[in-house]
Amino acid sequence: MTRWFRRSTQAAAAIAMAMLGVTATAQAEPVKVYAAGSLKAVMTEIGKAFEAAQGTAMAGTFGASGLLKERLEKGEAADVFASANMEHPQALQKAGVTGPVRAFARNTLCALAKPELAVGTDTLLDRMLDPAVRLGTSTPKSDPAGDYTWELFGKAEALRPGSAAALDAKALKLAGGPQSEQPPEGRNTYAWLMQRDSADLFLTYCTNARLAVREFPALKIVMVPEPLSVGAEYGIAAVGRGDAARGQAFVDYVLGPDAQSILSRHGFQSPAP
Repeated sequence: MTRWFRRSTQAAAAIAMAMLGVTATAQAEPVKVYAAGSLKAVMTEIGKAFEAAQGTAMAGTFGASGLLKERLEKGEAADVFASANMEHPQALQKAGVTGPVRAFARNTLCALAKPELAVGTDTLLDRMLDPAVRLGTSTPKSDPAGDYTWELFGKAEALRPGSAAALDAKALKLAGGPQSEQPPEGRNTYAWLMQRDSADLFLTYCTNARLAVREFPALKIVMVPEPLSVGAEYGIAAVGRGDAARGQAFVDYVLGPDAQSILSRHGFQSPAP
């Protein structure tokens, strides 16, 4: 009887330990976030703050929002999708892939210029149209930064008829596409492209431009004139095929004051009320 009792106790203890191990593994599982490449620096900091506050780490996958959307449509597993536009997560919500989409940040386009290029806000459109100036952009459809850039081209058309076609023809789609060259690990895409002389002028988010100048200080940031200005609204949603509770907890944290403060420090604006 004693031997049977001892064996039963040992078996029960082993089962309990195994169950505790499963529970600990589940608790240790990070929140999987698919996020726009322009969010890499800020979302990494938000992930660390989220872990400190709630005890759950973040595992980030960063890239062009349109390409990440395609991966989620094909069934890849994630808990959260944070896009550089509202359209991609809204399309996934309509398809039943994500939950409700919330705007969580705004951005604007700037121009990043080589140090020797004579350009300012007042002459930006002139330089963009100059046949001798190589104009770098992101890739439309794959990357919302490209879509916003072509929206800017449309505004240029209203100021100078013929501009949209000229800019479309000369634009070098250097980033955000499925075949775009990738920078070495740890390098800022735009600093890397400009430093290797891929373009003279590059239209990108102002937050990207700030990071590029931090890495390659010789570059210049040129503000886009108001008639050409284009704003970007970022959307976030929990992914239905992931861990819904974990994903929604991260979404709620991003919308909260601590994460919004981090976004502001990185140059993002608050979402429109």
